[in-house]
Amino acid sequence: MRIKRWISSSLRAKLLALFIVLTTIPLMTVGVISYQKSYNSVSSHSKASSMLQADMLGTNIDNMFKDTERLLELSKNPMVIHFLISQSETYEEAKDILRTFSLYRDTYKYENVLNISLINLYGKGISERKGIFQTHINPLRNHHFQTLAQNPDSVLRIPPELITSLDRIDGFTYEDRGVISIMATVRQQITHEVIGFITVDLDDSFIKSFCDEVKIGKTGFFYILDQHSNPIYVPPIDSADWDIIRETKLPLSDQPGGDGFVLRTDGQPRFIVHTASLVTGWTIIGIAPLQEIVAEANSIRQLIIISVVLSIVFAITLHYLLTKRLTRPIQLLQHKMRLTASGYLEAKVKPVGTDEIADLGQSFNIMVEKIKELLEQSIRKQQQLQKAELRTLQAQINPHFLYNTLDSIVWMAEAGKNDAVIQLVKALSDLFRISLNKGRDWVMIRTELAHAQSYLVIQQMRYRDILEYRVEVDPELMDYPILNMTLQPLIENALYHGIKNKRGKGLIVIGSYTEASAVILTVTDNGIGISTERLATLRYQLEQPILSQEEEQTEGGFGLQNVHQRLRLYFGNEYGLRLESIAGKGTTISVRIPKNRGDLP
Repeated sequence: MRIKRWISSSLRAKLLALFIVLTTIPLMTVGVISYQKSYNSVSSHSKASSMLQADMLGTNIDNMFKDTERLLELSKNPMVIHFLISQSETYEEAKDILRTFSLYRDTYKYENVLNISLINLYGKGISERKGIFQTHINPLRNHHFQTLAQNPDSVLRIPPELITSLDRIDGFTYEDRGVISIMATVRQQITHEVIGFITVDLDDSFIKSFCDEVKIGKTGFFYILDQHSNPIYVPPIDSADWDIIRETKLPLSDQPGGDGFVLRTDGQPRFIVHTASLVTGWTIIGIAPLQEIVAEANSIRQLIIISVVLSIVFAITLHYLLTKRLTRPIQLLQHKMRLTASGYLEAKVKPVGTDEIADLGQSFNIMVEKIKELLEQSIRKQQQLQKAELRTLQAQINPHFLYNTLDSIVWMAEAGKNDAVIQLVKALSDLFRISLNKGRDWVMIRTELAHAQSYLVIQQMRYRDILEYRVEVDPELMDYPILNMTLQPLIENALYHGIKNKRGKGLIVIGSYTEASAVILTVTDNGIGISTERLATLRYQLEQPILSQEEEQTEGGFGLQNVHQRLRLYFGNEYGLRLESIAGKGTTISVRIPKNRGDLP
C-alpha cells in the first residue's frame, strides 16, 4: 500500500514504474520466447541426431545381413541340390561345392562369415570347416529346422544365446566366440520340395564394432535386443545402467517414438531412443543422460537469462539517472504552481538551460502575469457576454413586421375604419410597452400572454381570412414568472412557417399544463407541419451556439434557438423548448420553465 501511494504521488516513481513495465516485460517476453524456441529447436535437433544415430546403426546391421544372406543363393546351385539328393558323391563334387563357397567369399569379401554348411533330411552334409559329414541325428529334431520346414520361405537369424551344440549340424563348436546363425531351406527347383537346409555362421563381433562406432551423448551407449527382448549385445556397463535396461524391457511400442522419450529414474533422467531392424526384427536401443542430450540447449538458456537480466539492470539504472535529472526542475515548477493555485500570483520560476522544461518555466511566468492582468476582466466578460447578446437580440423588432403594421393602419385610416385603426394602434402600443418592460428580463405569465395576444391581434387584423387563435392557459399559472419575449417568437414561427403556407383558416392555440416541478406552455398550430428530416435538423440546431442576427432574421423573429438558449441560460439544461410535429397536420412547441411562484427575480 505504501509503495502504491508513493508511485501515485510521484512523477518520477510513475516514470520509473512505467519504464520498468515497458522494459522488463518486453525483455522477459523476448527472452522467454527466444529461450523456448532455441531450447526446443536445439533440443529437437539433438534428439533427432540421436534418433538418426540409432537408425544408422539399424541400417548398418540390416546391410550386413543383406550382404551376408547373398550366400543363401548357394541353395539354388545345381551342384548343391545334386549333392543333397544323391545317395553317393565323389570327391570332385565335394571340392566343386567348396570351391563355390570360396568363390562367394572372394567375390563379396565376407570377413565375418565363420562357416557355411549344408545338410539334407537324412543327415548327409558338407561344410567349409568339416567337409563332407554324416550325422546320425535326424535334422528335423532341430527345432530351428522344424520351423523352417513348416515355413519354407522364411529365413531365420538366430542370436548366440539361442544356438546350442545340438543346433550345430556339422558338430563344430566355436569355443568362446559368439555366433549368429542364418538358416534357410534348400528346395528342389521343380517341385519346390524341401530337401535340406543351409546355415551361415557369423562372428557377432561386427555388432560390437557397429555399436562402438555410433555414439549417443558423451557417456551413452547402444545395445540390441532380439524379438523376445533378450539382450543380443550389451556393452560393459555398471549396475545402474543394467537397472535402466531392465526398466526399458517394457514393450517399447507403448513408448513415444519419433524423437525418443525421457525415462524418469531415481537418479538423473535418461533419454532413450529406439528403432527396429527391418531385416532381423531386433530392437536397437540407445540410452544417454538427458542433460548430455540437451547440454547445448541449457547453455543457450543460461546465456539468454544472463543477457536479459543484464539488459534489465542497465535499463533501470539508465532510467534512474535520466528521471533524476528530468524531474528535479519539474518538481520546482510544481511547487511554484501550487503557490499560484493557492492565490499567490507573485510566484516566479528561474529557468535553467534552454530545453523544453526551461521554456515551460518561462511560459509559466508569462502565464501568471497574464492571469493577473486578465482575471477580473475575463470573469466580468464571461458573466455578461451571453446575457448582453441575448438582450441585444431581444431588443430588436423585425422591421418588416413594423412596416407592415403601419401600412395596415394607413390603409384602414384611408378606408375610414376608425375602430379598427384604434384597436390596431392600441395593440401595437401594448406590444411595444410590454416588449421594453423597463429593460427587465422577467415578467409574469399573464403579462407574457398579454404581449402574445397583442401580437396575435395585430396579425389577425392583417390575416383575418387565414388566422384564428385561442388562449387556454390555466388561470392558476398567471402568477408564475417567465422570461420576457418567450411566446411571441414561437407564435411568429407558427404563423409564418405553418399557417401562412396552409390553405384555409389556420388556428393557433396557446395552452398549458403542469408537472411536479415544471410549468409547460404550448403553442400549437394546425399548419403544414414539419417533415421528419427537417424536424431532426431543427432539434439538432436547438443545441448549437446562437446564430448571428442576420441568420436569425431569416428564420423568423428572434428564432427558436434564441428562446431555447435563453431559457437554458436562466433556468438550466433541463428546461427549454421541445418540438413535436406531423407533416400536413401541424406543430406543437412546448416551453418548459420551473414551477416557482413568487416575486420576479
